[in-house]
Amino acid sequence: MPISKSIFREYDIRGIFEKELHEQSVKLIGYFLGQKISGDKVVAIGFDARSHSPLLRDYLTSGLNAAGCKVLDMGMVATPVNYFSNYIAFNGISTDASIMITGSHNPSEYNGFKITIDKLPFFGKDIYDLGDEIIAHQDMTIKENLQKTEIDVKTPYINYMVEQFAHLKGLSKKIIIDGGNGVVGTVLPDIFDALGFNYEGLYLEPDGTFPNHHPDPSVEKNLMDVKKALEKSGEIAFAYDGDADRIAVLTHQYNIKGDQMALLYALKMDRPTVIGEVKCSQVMYDELERRGAKAIMYKTGHSNLKVKMKETNADLACEVSGHIFFSHRYFGYDDAIYATLRMLELVAEGIDLDKELDALPKVFSTEEIKVETTEEEKFLIIDTIKELLKNPPDNFPTILSIIDVDGVRINFEKGWALVRASNTTPVLVTRFESTDKALAKIYEEKVNTLINTAKDLV
Repeated sequence: MPISKSIFREYDIRGIFEKELHEQSVKLIGYFLGQKISGDKVVAIGFDARSHSPLLRDYLTSGLNAAGCKVLDMGMVATPVNYFSNYIAFNGISTDASIMITGSHNPSEYNGFKITIDKLPFFGKDIYDLGDEIIAHQDMTIKENLQKTEIDVKTPYINYMVEQFAHLKGLSKKIIIDGGNGVVGTVLPDIFDALGFNYEGLYLEPDGTFPNHHPDPSVEKNLMDVKKALEKSGEIAFAYDGDADRIAVLTHQYNIKGDQMALLYALKMDRPTVIGEVKCSQVMYDELERRGAKAIMYKTGHSNLKVKMKETNADLACEVSGHIFFSHRYFGYDDAIYATLRMLELVAEGIDLDKELDALPKVFSTEEIKVETTEEEKFLIIDTIKELLKNPPDNFPTILSIIDVDGVRINFEKGWALVRASNTTPVLVTRFESTDKALAKIYEEKVNTLINTAKDLV
């Protein structure tokens, strides 16, 4: 079966099981990735709750063994537990890389690989080059070799969290958690039990068919059950995506977005450096600067943000969708479980989350709005929009500045508009914000007209 170049994405490798991620393609991914890691190195593998994840683990293991790597198998784990394996040793053996087999929040027929080498994400050009090499050798035969050593990462991860947050023991707040039948249920209940929390869990049993709702907490309809439980008997609620690296935080008043979370977390940091993606509200950047923090706007994508955090020695980073990264007291990767405990720490210290958010300047923001296009045209459209903005239409709102770190973010007098090409799907992503609701709609209409003009020109 031919190997599709489309599985090699900006941030990870992702595709449909058997159709795109099959025995031949995954063995070759293991082999050529193992060569890049440099043979005789130690690679730890973990996988999510999808029924085909263990089989992909076996294919990957054969490829890594063929490349001369030593394979450690951590079994079914959350993605942050997989990342954690890069920071501890197993019987004196430290890992050189980790691979998480996960389809994250995608439908159950999907799967993929999130790769970390030397504690840094393997992404972008490195993944595209890996794909080219694999496709050039797609007829190569890799023998089955399932030699691996089983390791326990969950226990040290749980122990670490319980130790770091021992001061929260006995927290009286009634907590609701919705695991979405993802892998957060493999560790979070153990941590909560050890800390003596009062909580109610929904859908904590890992099930890769996701029988109750889709495991994407950034989509409002997936939060219906956790909201009902919160309204009935809870004081704060948390929901997770399929592999537990994204979080939703809910109070009786707010569904707290990632950029709002960053403002809350930063309250207890001394003049932190905080990185946000281009989709974050201007309120976050302005408020951080007002408090004396340093705010940096950067590209969307968990891999981009992890690398930028290391480069700038930042304390915190966020995506609106709920990826939260802590270097402050942690390791700099996105971990929804750690983010949960840091939020509960704020509550325990007397921070009124609703009151803090009520005090922020009021703006009207859209959700992410997706505009369908093609893989071939999406970046060309962005380039064309940049050219059109050099001489915008007469009726276009007054432009104060343009930020092009990731797509085009247009700053107006009372708000902003964003158009960027998704790195993972054939769409443009737009978002609009203003201090005036009617103006936000005008920004949306004018920019959509610009997008349509650019589409016609491409």
